[in-house]
Amino acid sequence: IFFVRLQTTKLIETKFKTILMLEAIYKLNIHVEPESIDVLDHVNNREYLRWMEEAAICHAAHNGWPFEELKKINSAWVARQHWIEYLRPALLGDNLVLYTWVQSLKRFSSLRRYALKRGDEVLMVGATEWVFVDFVQRKPVTIHEGVVNSFELVPSDSPLLAELGIQRLVRFMPSAGL
Repeated sequence: IFFVRLQTTKLIETKFKTILMLEAIYKLNIHVEPESIDVLDHVNNREYLRWMEEAAICHAAHNGWPFEELKKINSAWVARQHWIEYLRPALLGDNLVLYTWVQSLKRFSSLRRYALKRGDEVLMVGATEWVFVDFVQRKPVTIHEGVVNSFELVPSDSPLLAELGIQRLVRFMPSAGL
């Protein structure tokens, strides 16, 4: 277990990763352990999705919206669609950095993007369309104003991404309805 002091002096504990705020872009450090490796001797595809979800949850919690706070307003986020583009394999023992940021917020949904790097190499790019739902009815509801105000949006042409060496985003077709 690793601990990292955040700029807001919060400590976030996870099983095997650390989390750090870098302006509007979150950074999740990952050390590839044996349980993440598949029969082809590289990281199993399911791990990338798991890491993406963990980064999103930690980012929201750091910005004041852990699940417990969302539940107080009878709300939750659910994934509607994931897109992952695998560019290079991650291997046992690799030290990786998963960056995540919110690109857009609509009435009921949010587009969150991800880029996984090993040093200067981009290994994976991804995106998730998250939908804000009523916790009990499980139906989309308007994103709470407090949640909206807690995230700085990072457009695809942001200089912050260029500074991190993230030039390429995953190709996808988000839903038009939400």
